Amino acid sequence: MNIDLTCSFFGHRNMKLNNKQIKKLRDVLEFLIVDKNVRVFLFGSRSSFDSLCHELVSHLKEKYPYIKRIAYTCSHETCTLEIEKQKYEELYKNVLKMKVNIACFEEEVEHDKKYISGKASYIERNMAMIDNSDFCIFYYNEKYMPSKRKYSQNCICYYQPNSGTRLAFNYAKRKKKKIINIYNDL
Repeated sequence: MNIDLTCSFFGHRNMKLNNKQIKKLRDVLEFLIVDKNVRVFLFGSRSSFDSLCHELVSHLKEKYPYIKRIAYTCSHETCTLEIEKQKYEELYKNVLKMKVNIACFEEEVEHDKKYISGKASYIERNMAMIDNSDFCIFYYNEKYMPSKRKYSQNCICYYQPNSGTRLAFNYAKRKKKKIINIYNDL
């Protein structure tokens, strides 16, 4: 009996991959679908890595229509995604002179802490995604550090924030998830 498995994605906000690396990532995704029975892909952040993975999975969906893309959104992202979807549907309608539905995700999941999480709600969202995943694909550079930030607008003191990707990576390790770190593998 085959059990459908789940994969989620986490990466630094900005990254650059060349065509060879993108092909390697696509091959990893196809391997997970074909050989590891991954059928569900979870997407959360709005990072360039997450967007690239969504694009690759969407292309693979044409070949493997049974795979499913699920959006895990933070409270502030839900409106943004819906507004973007409406904007593009209207644009296509005007150009093509017909109604167009954009289905970027087959489903949206509202994790249990979506509306009670504070400023860093993406951390809670990432933890929920990891909890619901068998595989976690990361673009994680251990040496990466986000820019220093002020404690507040009126404060002259700065602090070094943690990388959200680092927090997710460490959480996935603690949860003993199968981790593929594309940063190291590519």
